[in-house]
Amino acid sequence: MGWTPLFLEMKNKNVLIAGAGEVGMRRARRFLKADANVAIIAGTVPEELIKLGADLKPVSEVEEWVVWADLVVVATGDPHLNQQIADLAGDKLLNRADHPHKGNVIVPSSFFIGDVQICIFTNFKSPLMARELRKKIENVIKNEDIRQMELQNYTRNILKKKIDSQKKRKSYLYQILKDEKVEKFLNNGDLEEAKKYVGDLVANL
Repeated sequence: MGWTPLFLEMKNKNVLIAGAGEVGMRRARRFLKADANVAIIAGTVPEELIKLGADLKPVSEVEEWVVWADLVVVATGDPHLNQQIADLAGDKLLNRADHPHKGNVIVPSSFFIGDVQICIFTNFKSPLMARELRKKIENVIKNEDIRQMELQNYTRNILKKKIDSQKKRKSYLYQILKDEKVEKFLNNGDLEEAKKYVGDLVANL
């Protein structure tokens, strides 16, 4: 298959997006939210994206902006222009909305549940099923799971100060995960009480 999932730190990275259709604008919003520098090659773009920090650039300057970019997103409705920009990109990171398998970066369907980000990639087979799978995942992951994640993070930070052994820390974290009192607190939405309970448990380690 050749593809593997990665998360990239995009803060202050340069992203060129060619095209201002639905896909191009969706990509622009995503990278702007990740604090990237975003330039868009298009005739016009929604004012909201300009307010978020996107720069509108003319097609005549495409070569200059491809050189500037760390990541190039090709999403115009013109197949010839798409290929031209892809050729200019060379070995740069390239996401092609028109022919995803011809690029080297996939921007998967993704969503947040609390602080958990979940991405779905169907190996180019079905964007529709990616949306359907998202709905199923959203129905499975519950609020108490997110609270448990927060509690695990809280407990882990305490244990790091007390226990050098990663294996022992993992054992304690697993005990917290399976603790019935913790489960009751979290099911009732009482994360702070769960933290107090856990704090008492690990205080004398």
